[in-house]
This record gives sequence, structure tokens and C-alpha cells, in this order.
Amino acid sequence: MTPRARRAAGRALLYVGAVVLVFQAAFPFLWMASTSMKPPIEVFADPPYFVPKAPTWENFVRLFTSTNFLIYFRNSLTVAGLAVLLTMVVGAAGAYSLTRYRYPGREQIATLILCTYMFAPIMIVIPFFILVKKVGIENTHLALVLAFASFCLPFALWLLRAFFETIPIELEEAALVDGADRLRAVVYVVIPLALPGVIATSIFTFILAWNDYIFTRILISADELKTLPVGVQDLFHSALIDWGLIMAAGVLITVPALAFFMAVQRHLVAGWGSGGLKG
Repeated sequence: MTPRARRAAGRALLYVGAVVLVFQAAFPFLWMASTSMKPPIEVFADPPYFVPKAPTWENFVRLFTSTNFLIYFRNSLTVAGLAVLLTMVVGAAGAYSLTRYRYPGREQIATLILCTYMFAPIMIVIPFFILVKKVGIENTHLALVLAFASFCLPFALWLLRAFFETIPIELEEAALVDGADRLRAVVYVVIPLALPGVIATSIFTFILAWNDYIFTRILISADELKTLPVGVQDLFHSALIDWGLIMAAGVLITVPALAFFMAVQRHLVAGWGSGGLKG
């Protein structure tokens, strides 16, 4: 086999492998979307088939009219958005402190912050519940926002610290010489240059808050305050599970996060790549 033929064969194998991986990752979502368009008689057909014979929007209509899906959707957007905002404000301030100010134990603090990220949510959810109950904010969205922010902050601090370290301090000093105060220099000089890291951290926090089940199940009991993962889980309440309704909910949960990720994936890859090379 000639070198050109070997390269062509290797490229073909690479494409085949990529197609297999894409199909493996996309098939569950495609099957979920297909099932959401099937009437009940087709959902339980034996043998099952992929393409609906009589596609219908009935499952989506019932989801909006007979459940609290829109309330759960609004709650998820509110909690995820506030968690991203709080994480970015505190994370940016902490990362700036770790890169621009010199004080004893600075590097040890940065390492300790990263070590706290090793703890799984299930290990801290009960102590966190006891804490919020003593404070008096149990069964509120504030408790959820604080939980998500506290869990995401170690990653946010470490990633933003890596980006801030790549920004020459001379640019910030030039802004100070031109009359800007410290806050304006950070907002108009440092943050724009660290935008890939800011976006990557925001996406990470948003996806974690959007998909969380454990914290919401433990901290929230009122139905009108539940988020999408817990609200949809509560649809599994009868002996006969309405899979068409659940698949419709699954599609509407997945699409916003998927669209958001695809829109800014370039920044996400850049942010994680830099975070892995720095520090």
C-alpha cells in the first residue's frame, strides 16, 4: 500500500469513528424527540420503530396545559441565571485578588480552593440543608442560588485566575495612569481580555444549575418553587408512566441548554484549554 493510500485509509477510519461517536451521543436525544411526537399507541408499539407514523404535538400541548411545566421552566431560568451572576461576581473578584495582590499564603489559598472542588454534592447537601434551615431560608430560591454558587466557585476561581494571569499588568497600570480607578480598569480592561474564561465559567455554572437534581430535591418542597429536573421527575407518579409526556418534557429541557452550548462552544473550548494549561 502506497503512503497516499495509507493516509486515505487512516482518514477514512477517522471519519468512520467520528460518525460512530456522534451517532452514539446523538441517538438518545433523537429517540427522545421521536417518542415525544408519537401518540400513546405508537409509544408502546412492539417492535418499536424510530419514525412516528402519525406525528402529533399532543404530548407538548398536554405538557403545557395539564402540568406546571412552565412554572418549573421559569424557576430553572431564574435560579440558573442568578447562580451564574453571583458566581461570576464573586469568582472574578476572588481571582483578581489572587493574581493582582501579594499577601502571605496566597498560593496556598488558591490550592485549597481547588481542593474543595473534589467534594461531591451528595457529601455537602445535608450539612448545607442544616445550615440554611438554621438561617431560615429553606424552601427558597435563595438557598438554591447559594448552593449552586458555592459549588461552582472553586472551578470559577481557578479558571478565571488562569486567565487573569495571562493579562499584562501594564495594561491595567496604563488605564490607572489615564485616570481610571481600579474598578473601571477591571471592568473595561481586564474582563474583556478574559472574556473566554468568563463565558466558559458562565456556561459551566448555568449547566450545573439547570441540570441539578440533588440540591433542589433536598432544599425545595413547595411545588411552585421546583425546577425542571425535580418537576419532571414528579411526573413518574402513577403505575402507567406517560412516556410521551415525559419525552416531550425532556426535549424542552435539553434544547435550551444545547442551543446555548452550541452558540458559545468556541469560547468554552478556549476557556477550558487555557484553564488546563495555566495554574
